[in-house]
Amino acid sequence: MTSPTRPDSARSKVGAVFRVTSGNFLEQFDFFLFGFYATYIAAAFFPAANEFASLMMTFAVFGAGFLMRPLGAIILGAYIDDVGRRKGLIVTLSIMASGTLLIVLVPSYQTIGLWAPFLVLLGRLLQGFSAGAELGGVSVYLAEIATPGRKGFFVSWQSASQQAAVVFAGLLGVGLNHWLSPEEMGEWGWRIPFLLGCMIVPVIFVIRRSMEETPEFEARKHHPTLREILRSVGQNFGLVLGGMALVVMTTVSFYLITAYTPTFGKAELHLSDFDALLVTVCIGLSNFFWLPVMGSLSDKIGRKPLLLGATILAILTAYPALSWLVANPSFSHLLIVELWLSFLYGSYNGAMVVALTEIMPVEVRTTGFSLAYSLATATFGGFTPAACTYLIHALDNKAAPGLWLTGAAILGLIATVVLFRGNQHQLRTAQSAVAGNA
Repeated sequence: MTSPTRPDSARSKVGAVFRVTSGNFLEQFDFFLFGFYATYIAAAFFPAANEFASLMMTFAVFGAGFLMRPLGAIILGAYIDDVGRRKGLIVTLSIMASGTLLIVLVPSYQTIGLWAPFLVLLGRLLQGFSAGAELGGVSVYLAEIATPGRKGFFVSWQSASQQAAVVFAGLLGVGLNHWLSPEEMGEWGWRIPFLLGCMIVPVIFVIRRSMEETPEFEARKHHPTLREILRSVGQNFGLVLGGMALVVMTTVSFYLITAYTPTFGKAELHLSDFDALLVTVCIGLSNFFWLPVMGSLSDKIGRKPLLLGATILAILTAYPALSWLVANPSFSHLLIVELWLSFLYGSYNGAMVVALTEIMPVEVRTTGFSLAYSLATATFGGFTPAACTYLIHALDNKAAPGLWLTGAAILGLIATVVLFRGNQHQLRTAQSAVAGNA
């Protein structure tokens, strides 16, 4: 008799998607909060002689967490490929929760001195380590439980769950800015969302413990050892680098339109906290709509057309859109530009994530996916807030984030052309399917 939680019916598949993406929600919720409240975190843990230096140190610590992702991708990704998706994702959740707890409990720089930024950095590094395998583990799980012909739609919920975190974090920010004074927000109010994140952790543990292993993983006759996995990753490292280039566009655009928007709106456009956070909520809702729509569309027309279309449009419009915005700063103009970038992100990511699961050899699917994603995030995406802040300062051009996104789109275009030349993508996908059934 089939277990009621096994993903073999419409209801059980919905439940399986919810269980696996719940941890992904927590990971992204914490990272977004760090970006949302960067100015408050800078004042509490990274005081400096001027605001620019303080903000740069804060964003550097934000980015440092992403540097741990490739290490987490290799170690935890290999662990998930070895022991299974369910057990591995419970471990990543445990490590992730520790980072959220630290930022709630650590006193300010004025109280404990240099221990404050050190402990905050430690929390970011722990979170980055766990996140390195979380995204890959979730995406692979969704790909392996997907119904035939709907893999793009299923895998899109990995990213869609992140948007739920954006919306939730943004709504919290809007509420707190309404209920608390700026002084109260600066002193202690910004910690409340992180505290709520800690309170959610036990619930997510209960949810994720009820996950079933994927039938595809259980059906595999051979589960490679860590050494075998690492050897296979080395043999396919060119494919991993290609996947990394493919991810750059999505991770840069994602952190640009979510984590960086509140800071950009306040610091560069001189909008209110309320306006900047409200735009972020709207963007989260927009992403949540476009991701499954475009994931489903990629199932019908293929991954390549969406990837090419989104990258070309981003190259042509990203910088002009930001230039128009900074010349005419307002809430409505920021919303218009962000909604356009959200459409481009949703179009690209809806096809990109599932394509990345398809091109990776099945025996190292989680490790290869996670490593490609983590390398892109560590080198480009995670440092997007810092890179944008620096470029604006260095070039004296508030539209400079558009140049950063344009560069990412060019890399995505090149990666798409290379990975999808001829019928290479179809061949790799077919080979993975055959191996998965072996």
